Amino acid sequence: MKYQSALAWLIPLIALLALVCIVAGLWPGEGTPYPITNFRGEAVTINARGLYYYDTVSSAAQMQANDFIALVVGMPLLAVSTWLAFRGSLRGRLLLSGTLGFFLYTYMSMSFNTAFNSLFLVYVVLFALSLLAFILSLLAFDLDSLPAVFSPRLPRGWISALLFVIAAFLTLAWVGGRIAPTWQGTIPQMENTTTMVIQAMDLALVTPLCFLGALLLLRRSPWGYLLSAVAVMKGLTMGLAVSTMGINLALQGEPDSAIIVGMFVLITLANLVMAVVLLRHVSDQPAVRVHPRHAARPAPVRG
Repeated sequence: MKYQSALAWLIPLIALLALVCIVAGLWPGEGTPYPITNFRGEAVTINARGLYYYDTVSSAAQMQANDFIALVVGMPLLAVSTWLAFRGSLRGRLLLSGTLGFFLYTYMSMSFNTAFNSLFLVYVVLFALSLLAFILSLLAFDLDSLPAVFSPRLPRGWISALLFVIAAFLTLAWVGGRIAPTWQGTIPQMENTTTMVIQAMDLALVTPLCFLGALLLLRRSPWGYLLSAVAVMKGLTMGLAVSTMGINLALQGEPDSAIIVGMFVLITLANLVMAVVLLRHVSDQPAVRVHPRHAARPAPVRG
């Protein structure tokens, strides 16, 4: 595997620093949440406990749900996919790229969206390390031979359809439901933040990834196979994280939209199915394709 020596240093460091952030985020803190009126005139409740002291109760509940998914899903996936990838498994390398994409998205959002706390620089370092590892994991693929390792029976149409649906859903949910009201002079609930970081990341990163991966997969482009695999893994982890966030918000007495949470549950299940289907149609022993010019020619007949 190309860049294995670099990844062998980066991935353990990512895992160690992520574990520090996860434990600190989930560690129960003492304190009593209190209401304030923020600079926009919105009534919000500050968490006032633990690592996410200055975040709102709603934001802290979402970040702790993400910490939980990172612990029970992200960390095991990182360990298993790294072990498989370093053993030469192509399935492991695809899983590793998708998992590194999850850590990249997570600590990019924590760097920009979390109220300043003692782990800010750790978030930034994790963001940088995950970005570097993610890029190296993609560069390690031989794109020219990648389509040959996928079975001809791979349901490219179903995978592409799912990714198109995710791209459309995120666009409609964030633009139509959260951003469009500003055109009528109405500011949506901002949860004590200055701007919509998650919405910006989803619209600028996740939506194009899903759309481009789906389009290129339909065209049998090598990049289509790679990007669609990463997008399916991202859809799975994103769906798990948001579904858990919805449950935790309800437990904290600040339930989110049941429709949006329900859609993310469906997205999670659909991506889980497609992830299994995609990986089952990958062979670690690519078929050898012989160019017609190099094919054996019949011996001439001598009379």
